[in-house]
Amino acid sequence: MVLLLVVIYITFISLGLPDSIFGVAWPLVHLDFGLPESFGSIYSVIIALSTGGVSFFAGPLIKKFGTGWVTAVSVLMTAVGLLGISFAPNIYVMIVCAIISGLGAGAIDTGLNNFVSLHYKAIHMNWLHCFWGVGVTVSPLIMSVFLKGGEWQAGYRTISFIQFGIAIVVFLSLFLWRKYDKREPKPAISEQAEESKESKMSLKKILLSKGVITGILSLGFYCIVEFLMGTWGASYLVNARGMSADKAAQMVSLYYGGIMIGRFISGVVSLKVNDRNLIRGGATILLMGVMLLAIPNDITIYIGMMLIGIGCGPIFPSSLHSIPSRHGAELSTYVTGYYMTGAYTIGFLTQVAFGYIATAWTFELMPYLMIVMVGVMIAMVEITNRKTAKESIDG
Repeated sequence: MVLLLVVIYITFISLGLPDSIFGVAWPLVHLDFGLPESFGSIYSVIIALSTGGVSFFAGPLIKKFGTGWVTAVSVLMTAVGLLGISFAPNIYVMIVCAIISGLGAGAIDTGLNNFVSLHYKAIHMNWLHCFWGVGVTVSPLIMSVFLKGGEWQAGYRTISFIQFGIAIVVFLSLFLWRKYDKREPKPAISEQAEESKESKMSLKKILLSKGVITGILSLGFYCIVEFLMGTWGASYLVNARGMSADKAAQMVSLYYGGIMIGRFISGVVSLKVNDRNLIRGGATILLMGVMLLAIPNDITIYIGMMLIGIGCGPIFPSSLHSIPSRHGAELSTYVTGYYMTGAYTIGFLTQVAFGYIATAWTFELMPYLMIVMVGVMIAMVEITNRKTAKESIDG
C-alpha cells in the first residue's frame, strides 16, 4: 500500500510537468509560428476540450479497465504528445499532439483524484497535489534554461523524456494495483443489479442534487484563477511588467512553487483542520496575493506570486477530497468527473476570452479580473457548504 502510494505521487508529478510549460513557452512559440499572441486562447480551449472531455468519460473507463491500466496508458499518451510537440513544424501538428497529451492528462486527473479521495486521508490528497506542484514548478525552470537560447522545442523534448521514464514506472507497478483490487471488498450485489442502480443516477439527477452545481461553480472560479496564471501569467509579466521571457518563466515557477509549498503545509494541517476550513484559509491567502499582484512594484509581484500559489494550494485537492462526504462515496467517481469537466470548462472558456481581450486592450486587467473571480469563488464555496451540510446523493 505504501509502495502504491509512492507510485501515485510520482505519477502526479507527470501530471504537473506539461501543465505549466505552454504558458511560459508561448511568448516565443507564437513568434516562431507567426501567430498572434491571442491564438494561445484557441490552443488552450482545444486542450481543455480534450482534457475535460475525457474526464467526463473517465468514470466508465476506470470501471472497465481499472485505475492502474488507465493511469499507465494515460502517462504514456502525455509523453508521446509532448515529444510530438517538440518536433512540430507548425501549429497544426502541435495542436494534434497537444490533444493526445490532454486526453492522457484528463484520465490521470480523474482516476487518481477519485482513488485517493476514496482510499486515503485528506493529508494524502493534499500531498498528492503537492507532487503535482513539483511537476509544474520544475517544468518552467527546465524551459527557462532553453528559452534563453530560444530553443523551446528542446524544453518540451526534455520534459517528454521525463514523462517516458514515469510511464515505465507506472507500467511496472501494475501488479500493485491488481493486488490492491483483490483486497477490495466486493459488494454483495449482482453485476446486473449494480448496473441497474447506477443507471438510475442519471447526469441530470446528479447535477440537480443539492450542492453539485454550486460545487462545480466554486471549483470553476478557482480554475479561472489557476488557468489565467498558468496560460497568461508569463504574458502578463512580459507585456504589462516588461520582464524578459526567461525571467517571466522563473516568476511563474515561483507561483507554482507556492502551490507546492501550500499543498505540503495543508496536508499536515489537514490532520487537524477539515476540508471546508482549508478551502477558506486558502481563499483568504489567494485574495491577498492577487491584490498584491495588482500593485506595479517588483517586490509586491514577487510576494504576490508566491501568495497566490500558497493560497491556491489547498483549494483544488480539498474540494475533490470533500466530494465523497458531500455527495456520497458510491458514485464519487462520476461526480468527480462532472466536477472536473465543469470546472475546467469554466476556467478555460474564461481564460480564452481573456486572451483576446488582453491582446486587444491590455494585460493590466489580469489581477483585477482575478480579484473578482476569487470573490465569486468564496461565495459559491459558502453556498455549497450550507447546501451539503447534511446532504448526500440517494442511490
